[in-house]
Amino acid sequence: MLGAAGLARSTFFYHQARLQEPERHHRLKEQIREIFHDSHGRYGYRRIHHVLTSNGHQVAPKTVLKCMREAGLHCHVRRRRRYMAWRGSVGRIAPNVLERDFTASAPNRKWVSDVTEFRVGDRKLYLSPMLDLFDHQVIAYELSTSPSLMLTNATLDHALRDQPVEPGLIVHTDQGFQYQHVSWQRRLAEVGAIQSMSRRGNCYDNAVMENFFGHLKAEATHHARPDSIEELSSMIKDYIHWWNTARVHTRLEGLSPVEYRAQALVA
Repeated sequence: MLGAAGLARSTFFYHQARLQEPERHHRLKEQIREIFHDSHGRYGYRRIHHVLTSNGHQVAPKTVLKCMREAGLHCHVRRRRRYMAWRGSVGRIAPNVLERDFTASAPNRKWVSDVTEFRVGDRKLYLSPMLDLFDHQVIAYELSTSPSLMLTNATLDHALRDQPVEPGLIVHTDQGFQYQHVSWQRRLAEVGAIQSMSRRGNCYDNAVMENFFGHLKAEATHHARPDSIEELSSMIKDYIHWWNTARVHTRLEGLSPVEYRAQALVA
């Protein structure tokens, strides 16, 4: 048969022996699978590569991608939205002081906030988080079945109570009615904070907050289908805790927000 096939005996026995050898990336795939499941399927190959290298492994990103494809591991990828060039209109309450500068040299220099809506059947749940642009940590949040002034003001009070704030802090939001209310403005003025607002109709002026909402919905709620408001609320709380304490952020050198802040404060 080997003669008819024109195949050398040494080649045949070489490949026969290889069939009995363990798969080349067997152990690597097991580690990738473990990291993938620990992240609840939320990590793509880049973040998994960060975790592997931080644990001392020397492996190329494309090798991780190949292993994930062979193992049938696919993360929840968000669809890119087409950029809209319209600039929007400036509000009357506060100017856009932030001007899309989403960087901060230290904690509690720039905060961003917004409200997003979730649905469970015919009921709605609203999330109001406050995010620090230094490390993208959610420093405070509140949940409610109504997008009321009480919801957003409670988030602001929570953040101001837990964080050491100095005059000059920039707090940026969209032009929602909650942020135009005198109670929000008064609370900021009491601590010497500067109010900043996106231009009307321009979500890119608060892109970091919108990005967080996108990750939250893509990685936690779109694939879970909660049966009740209570179950949805628990899922959101668990995700925010995971986002702050465990999620790998490529912009933070592969660290979680809590780890990045702790490292920065020690330095």
